[in-house]
Amino acid sequence: MPATAQTNGVHTQQKDRSNLIPFSSRLKEGRALAQDVWSIFNAANLPADCINLGQGYMNFAPPEWVKHAAEDALNSVATNHYSHPKGRLRLREAIKDHYSPQFGRDLNVDSEILVTSGANEGQYSVFVAFLEQGDEVIMFEPFFDQYLPSVTFNGGVPVYVPLHPPKHEGSHSSSEWTIDFDELRRALTPRTKMIIVNTPHNPVGKVFTRQELEQIAAIAEEHNLLVMSDEVYDSLVFDDNEHVRIATLPGMWDRTVTVGSAGKMFAATGWRVGWLIGPASIIQPTLAATTRIVFCSNSPLQEAAAVGLEEATQRGFLDLQRKQYTERRDILTAGFDKLGMKYTVPQGSYFVLLDISNVKWPEDYPFPESVLGRGRDFRQAPRACWFIAMEIGVSSIPVSEFYCEEHTSIGENYARFAFCKDVDTLKQAVERLQKLKKYLA
Repeated sequence: MPATAQTNGVHTQQKDRSNLIPFSSRLKEGRALAQDVWSIFNAANLPADCINLGQGYMNFAPPEWVKHAAEDALNSVATNHYSHPKGRLRLREAIKDHYSPQFGRDLNVDSEILVTSGANEGQYSVFVAFLEQGDEVIMFEPFFDQYLPSVTFNGGVPVYVPLHPPKHEGSHSSSEWTIDFDELRRALTPRTKMIIVNTPHNPVGKVFTRQELEQIAAIAEEHNLLVMSDEVYDSLVFDDNEHVRIATLPGMWDRTVTVGSAGKMFAATGWRVGWLIGPASIIQPTLAATTRIVFCSNSPLQEAAAVGLEEATQRGFLDLQRKQYTERRDILTAGFDKLGMKYTVPQGSYFVLLDISNVKWPEDYPFPESVLGRGRDFRQAPRACWFIAMEIGVSSIPVSEFYCEEHTSIGENYARFAFCKDVDTLKQAVERLQKLKKYLA
């Protein structure tokens, strides 16, 4: 009802002024206003002692020598002021030295490398630079949730192609989540402009094979597509799996932009330092976009990231980090094995998908309306995730959130658990999770 006000003893009706200015439709199209899993499974809604294995940030600090580099940068004058929109030269040179051998080319620090305010802003700037209204973007599901609003905010139309999990019983490798290439080809139209490849993949942990990337490359060549290769987990590839950069395949350098992240590499997700690597024809328009979005990125932490890249190899840091993450992964999966639950063994990244289809709870369990009212895709996984968080004290994220409505049945039985936590926390989480046994069908 309209509000009332009293003037000279006379009650008058006032118009509702709470929504005078309509917000942009792009917020709805990008699911930006919806109550998503990040707000539902927020620490404020969960028990105070709940162990957070849902969100993908570390509960430990960056390495000491990288932190010291940040302190040194904060104590300098120049590094506390604007950097060039391309990024600080020292960081661009460190990226060049670190990545040139991996790309098989001498990267140009002025035209082929762009530092961004985190990998996400870098990707957003690519969309700004290249998408026209109605351009279609192929996204493999489950997808990193930021892709969707970033595409739609810039006039793009997401087109979803699911990765298909294996149908056999028991646990399986993330390599068994496969692309149906006939399905991918059917998704292409004359409006298709771009395809997003995420390897190692969040949340599946799949490391795309050379053969898979070659087939994607052939499609990109045939249809003249821009390829955004999100490789922020490139330093976290396990069990001697090969991380292939699609930009290194024949003909692909000229149509591929590769995304990297200091936050993932150095356990510093809050630093918001990322980078793009690609040909000048992609980097220069993207530079024009990012200059207007943020102008430049965090200067002192760029300097610290540069030191990280400069010293990572000589310190053996990346090899050590892989071993540490392998140990963390194995602690978590051993706990699932003890429970007799099946899961996806990740080849890369820091997530394990657990099949929670056999978790059963009391019929009268008091789920909040936010979980009950989400439709078919929020029947099993979100309720199971909520139940596990509230009753077992370990939070996770329902994978159905990373699908379009049409494809939620593919992922509705999986929960994503992050193992980017210290060993003691993971052991405590595994111990708690054993209480799930009495709730398994």
